[in-house]
Amino acid sequence: MFAVVRTGGKQYRVAAGDKIVVEKLDGNAGDRITLGDILLAGDGSDLKSTDGLTVAAEIVAQAKGDKVTVFKKRRRHNYRRKKGHRQQHTILKIVAIGDQKEQKRAAPKAEAQPKAAAPAKAAPAADDVAGKPTANPAPKDQKAAGAEKAAKPAKVKSGSTENAAPAKAAKKAPKAK
Repeated sequence: MFAVVRTGGKQYRVAAGDKIVVEKLDGNAGDRITLGDILLAGDGSDLKSTDGLTVAAEIVAQAKGDKVTVFKKRRRHNYRRKKGHRQQHTILKIVAIGDQKEQKRAAPKAEAQPKAAAPAKAAPAADDVAGKPTANPAPKDQKAAGAEKAAKPAKVKSGSTENAAPAKAAKKAPKAK
């Protein structure tokens, strides 16, 4: 069985046991991830529905790609910039391609209980806070207080002519004799 999967803005044709190099995904080596964006699935020349279909993969390693040199130049202006870049990649091993509906049905039941408890806790907290002003507590240690004072910007003197030379006196009319 094969599937066409989209991840990192690219499409990959995968089968069970394949290793693919994709854009960086969160996780460590050995972690299992599920790719849910299936574009096409089939077995030989027969195509199958992609509704609820997922691809299970295992992260083999996090790696960097080859170095790419970025060189900018503007002729006759003595302008040259040279930078390098190494793209982050994740190496995946495709474990299985198949329907995961049984696992998805079991997981929401376990998650549904904590979600029901969370709104009950949030409602009383909202009643306590509503309409009551809260005081801003002072820092508990001197270091935090010193850092807070240092974070305030120094008062800037107004006027841009503070450091300028004094203005010349206006020319007086010559005295009449």
